[in-house]
Amino acid sequence: MSGLHAQDYERMLDLVMAVLEHDDPDSLSHLIAGHLQDALGCDTVIFAGIRLTGRVGYAQGWAPVSLGPGVSDVIQRRVEQRHPLITYMEAAHSSPVSITSICDGWRNSSWYSEARRDYGTTHQLGVPLPGAPDEMRAISLGRRGDFTDHELAFITRVQPLLVRADRHVRELHRLRGAAAAGAAASPAALSPALAVPGHDLTPRELTVLGLLAEGLTAAGIGRRLTISPHTVNRHLEKVYRKLGTNNRVSTVLVAKRAGIVP
Repeated sequence: MSGLHAQDYERMLDLVMAVLEHDDPDSLSHLIAGHLQDALGCDTVIFAGIRLTGRVGYAQGWAPVSLGPGVSDVIQRRVEQRHPLITYMEAAHSSPVSITSICDGWRNSSWYSEARRDYGTTHQLGVPLPGAPDEMRAISLGRRGDFTDHELAFITRVQPLLVRADRHVRELHRLRGAAAAGAAASPAALSPALAVPGHDLTPRELTVLGLLAEGLTAAGIGRRLTISPHTVNRHLEKVYRKLGTNNRVSTVLVAKRAGIVP
């Protein structure tokens, strides 16, 4: 694979900062898609998932505007058609892969014809996002023209960031759902959690705080977010400082009284 350049690492850093500073899980995938389109010259970026129970496919996609709800129907067809990327992931492969390297006769396949007809793309690059329970998740990048070795090296280096961002988005969705349920059960509580102004906590710190309030240890939070316990503790130190606390119990109590967590 080709070596990476300084500009590649600048793009990676831009992506990391964009994810950590963005607190809206509903639009974060679109934000990531925009960064990938800029970095790789993609025509489409599709975040796809398959729920293993029932093998139900779902997706969000941009080109660069939303591809709409119909993209989920496309993914469901790919599940039923046994798309090569799905077979690749079922075999426990997790590295980014060009579709032409795992599908003989790609240009003669129905998948190629559909992608070219619907989106104008002729090549695909799959980026598995392992770690979701009871699901297979991946990002599918599409464009006219194959992906180079240098671009494959770039996305391989970026993949761990994408996996963590995907997990971050899912945790934000889950915590917001829990916060909404808590606010509904307690009308006197401030709501919604994770959107209370005036506390200066970053989205990542809010996620760590939400998991702390659920009783997880630093090691447990680290496993959930695929970061080290040391990194978790650094986030917690910042949370303590911003909330004016010095231990986990008082931090959770203050956060609950402020409506930051349910």
